[in-house]
Amino acid sequence: MLKLAFITLGCKLNQLESESLASSFVAPGFALALSGEAPDLIIINTCTVTSKADQKARRILRKAARDYPLAAIVVSGCYAELEREKLASLADGVCVLPGSRKYALLELPACIEKAGQPQGPALKALIRDWAENALTDSGFPVEDEVFRFNPGAFPFHSRAFLKIQDGCNRRCAYCRVPLARGKSRSLAAGEVLARLGALEEKGYAEAVLTGVNINQYRDGDRGLPELLSCLVAGTGRIALRLSSTAVDGVSGAFIEAVGAERIRPHFHLSVQSGSDPILAAMGRPYRAADIVRAVESLRAVKDDPFIAADIISGFPGEREEHFAETYELCAALDFAWIHAFPFSPRPGTAAYTMKGRVPERDAADRVKALTLLAGKGRESYIRRWTGKTVTAVAEKNSPAGLNTVAGITDNYLRVVAVSAGVEPSSAFRCRVTGPWNGDAGEDGERIDISGEIIV
Repeated sequence: MLKLAFITLGCKLNQLESESLASSFVAPGFALALSGEAPDLIIINTCTVTSKADQKARRILRKAARDYPLAAIVVSGCYAELEREKLASLADGVCVLPGSRKYALLELPACIEKAGQPQGPALKALIRDWAENALTDSGFPVEDEVFRFNPGAFPFHSRAFLKIQDGCNRRCAYCRVPLARGKSRSLAAGEVLARLGALEEKGYAEAVLTGVNINQYRDGDRGLPELLSCLVAGTGRIALRLSSTAVDGVSGAFIEAVGAERIRPHFHLSVQSGSDPILAAMGRPYRAADIVRAVESLRAVKDDPFIAADIISGFPGEREEHFAETYELCAALDFAWIHAFPFSPRPGTAAYTMKGRVPERDAADRVKALTLLAGKGRESYIRRWTGKTVTAVAEKNSPAGLNTVAGITDNYLRVVAVSAGVEPSSAFRCRVTGPWNGDAGEDGERIDISGEIIV
């Protein structure tokens, strides 16, 4: 039986697409390689949001080719879309499929099955010929194909993911993703509801709505707020979580829609800076006062929701006073987490040639300061929730050992509780008993809190 391995870099949208690809292989009987097993086929799904993401993809590709010389390797995703030839030059026989043709991988299992599941050089030759056809096939417009990623099952996650949007119409000065993903397009609301209903029927307790910029969702006169209201009204149990939220997307209609009980109290805001001059240079369509209003509105509609923020440090022209404005804003808003990362000049973007580059050491120091602040924000958030009751979705494997269950709570804390009877992907109620004092999870995965199951 052919065994395959998936390596996924980047956002939840990439994760969903890898889940869909894995599901397409598992359904006809192919196997996912277990830890320590040599795979016959390796699929690497790349990201290009930062230069480190590019470097990581190259490093992973070289290592995979070195460790598993007999395996066929396919690379796709955003980095493969923009620098296909560079990736193809890193290892002999690697197949690089641009991200805009990633959907063609959904047809690969049938192709391999028809050929009798060849392995080694025969599989490499088969995939090489298949890829040439995939690169030239124009039978369907790309806009129709990006929503074929619709997993029937989720081999890697306990929560379901549902892709509702792709691409972005914005051209922020630092962002390369629209170059790889193209313009915004959306899945019809009726189809979104049908897919969500199918997930609910399969017993999933929660679905994460994903896209490049889901606030740009548009189906006729329906935007994201109208879609959310439609999904809540059209289902009976399944909860919804938003993958990311744009600050300027936090409108009155959005606040009204997310006030629904089954919309999770968890919002990841794409903030990037708290300094008006830097936001303007980035091409962001909001200012610091809008960030404050967005956070205040979210806290008014939900009971102390988990609010996180993305922040870029060291953007060209960011002086100490600009960073101080960002730091003070983050401190005042008391985010439950801050994902801080240094500016990375990306080819093809406006910021790539901007003057006023911040020294890497200074940008790294600013990231460190924000990360320390993030840790304090998480500790404060956990203290506020100690003793309260939360709902969580059980994960497939508990990192804390036997007779325990790990899960992601509705407000995005990772909890471990003593239990032997909670099924994966199902919801359970628990009382937060305090910060987790045990060992870290597998591979250093974060565990926030201990919980006590409520029967």
